[in-house]
Amino acid sequence: MNPAIGRMRRRLLLEGPVATPDGLGGTTQSFAAVGALWAQLEWLSGLEQWREGRPEQLARYRVTMRWRGDVDGGKRLRDGERIFDIRAAADPDGSRRRLVCLVEEVTP
Repeated sequence: MNPAIGRMRRRLLLEGPVATPDGLGGTTQSFAAVGALWAQLEWLSGLEQWREGRPEQLARYRVTMRWRGDVDGGKRLRDGERIFDIRAAADPDGSRRRLVCLVEEVTP
């Protein structure tokens, strides 16, 4: 579970949510870049599900990166046009050396 630093070859962009007032008393949510990082992306599983009358492909991945304290389930990772929603983030051995995230990519 401790990949060599050389396996973290994918450059990902960490994005955090930003609430913007919509002028009607509510807010709209968008995402803004928080930082860039090197990571290892490993495919875990995939399935097809129907949502709102159309099929979607759901793929689950494990992302391993250097430890950072600002990664949580409300953020997402971007690889070009691909977006990975972070579902869980944990430091597997408590050493603050690596952070392992379980992420989902949804493609229509």
